[in-house]
Amino acid sequence: MLSKELINVILDADKPDNHIYFELGDITELKVDAIVNAANNSLLGGGGVDGAIHRAAGPKLLEECRKLNGCDTGDAKITAGYDLKAEYVIHTVGPIYKAGDPSCEKLLKSCYYKSLELAKEYDIHTIAFPAISTGAYGYPINEAAVIALSTIATWLSENPDYGMAVIMVCYDQKMLDSYQRVLDDVHHQ
Repeated sequence: MLSKELINVILDADKPDNHIYFELGDITELKVDAIVNAANNSLLGGGGVDGAIHRAAGPKLLEECRKLNGCDTGDAKITAGYDLKAEYVIHTVGPIYKAGDPSCEKLLKSCYYKSLELAKEYDIHTIAFPAISTGAYGYPINEAAVIALSTIATWLSENPDYGMAVIMVCYDQKMLDSYQRVLDDVHHQ
């Protein structure tokens, strides 16, 4: 679970430029500096959010991804956004969930953390994340929500003066409810 200190980072109204927001909708429609793609190791497109991003960005995204030679699980790489409203796409490969395997949590944390580090390297200040690994890769939504929010809150607390707006984009109400439950649990501690 999130500590009260980390939840305060999420909810800190005193630093509106270092904040986590929640939105129900289509990540490909957002006008932000970067959107994060929950990619597969090839980076050549796939199903779910990966396929949607590739379709919306157009064929030049696939051309650039071919030159990246794939991506390891837990790592992140960046491309232009092409036909998207976002200037960049940060591609990260989440773990395929295996119950009881501690490396899954470590790799999922790494996806969020390395994506934010890459964003900082490219002077990106608005970034939108999908719920990485919760689709075809089978990560339980509630566990993934805790990992995502705690990792992002940790990064924001380590970079308090950077000015990063993070949007957690939820494809459906179920994911949005999971994030809300994480926040509610912290408030009731």
